[in-house]
Amino acid sequence: MRSSRFAISKAVGLRAGAVAWLLTQTLWVGGLWLLHFLVLPAVANTGLAPLLVEEVGAALRPLLVGLAAVCAGLQVAVLVIDQGLVALWRDSRGQLLLAVMLAAASYLGVHAFMPELRQWLLFSYLAMAFCGLLLVLQPVPRGQKPPGTV
Repeated sequence: MRSSRFAISKAVGLRAGAVAWLLTQTLWVGGLWLLHFLVLPAVANTGLAPLLVEEVGAALRPLLVGLAAVCAGLQVAVLVIDQGLVALWRDSRGQLLLAVMLAAASYLGVHAFMPELRQWLLFSYLAMAFCGLLLVLQPVPRGQKPPGTV
């Protein structure tokens, strides 16, 4: 009986930061992959005019990139609160999030000022998608203190 009491008292659940991390990661990474690799090819296969499919993609991609930037910013906040500011350049999660933020800024800047550079827009979008995929493979911040802190 005594061991069950200790087992209950040591139950570990997800903290709010870890839940926010997982939710935002699901939204932006899933959204980027879903649009580019599932929705747009499916719409193209329905027989709609290619120009219409291109217009749908051109309207939805900047919105998803903006969502990805906001969600990555929230993930940066969770990581900084959990691991400290130094985690942004020492931790692989921080490096990936910084790369995503840079790619999002690049995409939105080029989209606003030089929209004819379609290859750069596609590169920035896919760089964000693949950084997101690598970020999914990383562990979720769970509240361990960074080494060397009290």
